[in-house]
Amino acid sequence: MSATPSSPFSPSSPPSLTAVVTTLRAAGCVFAEDEARLLVSAAGTPADLADMVSRRAAGQPLEHVVGWAEFHGLRIAVDTGVFVPRRRTEFLVRQATALIHQAPAGRPVVVVDLCCGSGALGAALLATAHDPVELYASDLDPAAVACARRNVAAGGTVLEGDLFDPLPDDLRGRIDILLANVPYVPTGEVPLLPSEAREHEPLMALDGGADGLDVLRRVTARAPGWLAPGGHLLFETSERQVPGAVGTVRSDGLAPRVVTSEEWDATVVVAQLRGARLGPLTLTPDPRGR
Repeated sequence: MSATPSSPFSPSSPPSLTAVVTTLRAAGCVFAEDEARLLVSAAGTPADLADMVSRRAAGQPLEHVVGWAEFHGLRIAVDTGVFVPRRRTEFLVRQATALIHQAPAGRPVVVVDLCCGSGALGAALLATAHDPVELYASDLDPAAVACARRNVAAGGTVLEGDLFDPLPDDLRGRIDILLANVPYVPTGEVPLLPSEAREHEPLMALDGGADGLDVLRRVTARAPGWLAPGGHLLFETSERQVPGAVGTVRSDGLAPRVVTSEEWDATVVVAQLRGARLGPLTLTPDPRGR
């Protein structure tokens, strides 16, 4: 992507779709036609469009430019500098939704989303779970918390703080579904990420420490004290990190299962705290037939 945020367009006259495509293609946008149509439809005025094309050509993520990301059929508000939810994480949401549907009737399922970012996971669960959900989410990044509060709206409580720290004490031993989409990129590999991530997303949302599992270890160490009997911890990881992630989960007293999807290029670990609150662990097969 070009590093020069310039635009050949006049702010007083709307550029043609062809001109937008040409500019984006010259900047290195692989899907220039699709992006151009989106930018044209999102811009309110010619000046807005000129600014948006300039920002995109300079390398800003498309989601930051238009102000939202598509996730699980929803438009998730994503402000500049906030981690952009990845489409592969929809696979994690599907696993969590399946577990919610297994919950006994008669009470809301308590769901906590740690490292919630924009709140995409919680918003998706609220939109797709047919059962009552009592949702809490937390993140250390104030900008992410502001986004999450808009995306979750009145459907849940979003708190600012480090992992479990801001959660109310009365959630201890009551969490049925604990989502922890923690950063898992090894520190040494962060410079190898696409520039859109390296330069425009918060490092705390990407860097998982020397082996990518530092934040996960902090979560699994405390999870048993917060999970309800039979509750589940779900998190995403890479295929090559599975042995280390599974070992970490087991060492902290949880029983892990690994679910993968070739279609989404996703690997999810679902770990259960032994007990009877939600019944036996049953995982949903990959709905794409993988």
